[in-house]
Amino acid sequence: MTGTLVLAGTPIGDVADAPPRLAQELAAAEVIAAEDTRRLRRLTQALGVHTTGRVVSYFEGNESARTPELVEALAGGARVLLVTDAGMPSVSDPGYRLVAAAVERDIKVTAVPGPSAVLTALAVSGLPVDRFCFEGFLPRKPGERLSRLREVAAERRTLVYFEAPHRLDDTLAAMAEVLGADRRAAVCRELTKTYEEVRRGPLAELAAWAAEGVRGEITIVVEGAAERGPEELDAAELVRRVRIREEAGERRKEAIAAVAAEAGVPKRGVFDAVVAAKNAAQRD
Repeated sequence: MTGTLVLAGTPIGDVADAPPRLAQELAAAEVIAAEDTRRLRRLTQALGVHTTGRVVSYFEGNESARTPELVEALAGGARVLLVTDAGMPSVSDPGYRLVAAAVERDIKVTAVPGPSAVLTALAVSGLPVDRFCFEGFLPRKPGERLSRLREVAAERRTLVYFEAPHRLDDTLAAMAEVLGADRRAAVCRELTKTYEEVRRGPLAELAAWAAEGVRGEITIVVEGAAERGPEELDAAELVRRVRIREEAGERRKEAIAAVAAEAGVPKRGVFDAVVAAKNAAQRD
């Protein structure tokens, strides 16, 4: 018989949030694949768990090379436990390759549900939670980041992102530019930890706050786009959206077509607005 791959959710901050099953699985696993073996050691000590299984590292740098080895262990009947530094493996963390490879070999995959930064941030954000989408980390390069944000500019569902603290101000500024300075958002920092903080407000206000420097693990929750009729988008807003796309590398013709489709207005109307704005700038 083949073994079982267990994806184990770990605390995102407070170790007391660890589910009882996590301790049981850590003690029973024949192989434990950990994103950081030192953090695993601290976790098992905090939980009072004695592990007897073989411990191997499994992180972004060795994920591709280590996956075949773990699959063979599973194929041989081992119970393999996968843990990351915090939260659920494979959700913006190592694990997807191993899950896909196990499924390909018809190996059982199960999970120990645990704390989630995505759901915790949603719950405390004060923003609508009936429909949401998780976008993970935005690209680091400014142009790619703007392009990705443009893709969700009209998204009606609440958006959830992870971000590194040293990029938070740039990310919030880009969000304010593309999604709108007044779009409501919440920056959730150090969730469940001693210095937990939730900052709520318009994106522009949050960007100004983050410019002073922020530390810790960050989750951003952003309000979805409001339902708007074509008549609500004035010429200045249409021109702004075209400009954002052009600055990100799109040709003007394609930018105008995309903005027209997004706003639900004729391309000619967007074109005329762009030409009028250009002529007004030249006169000034």
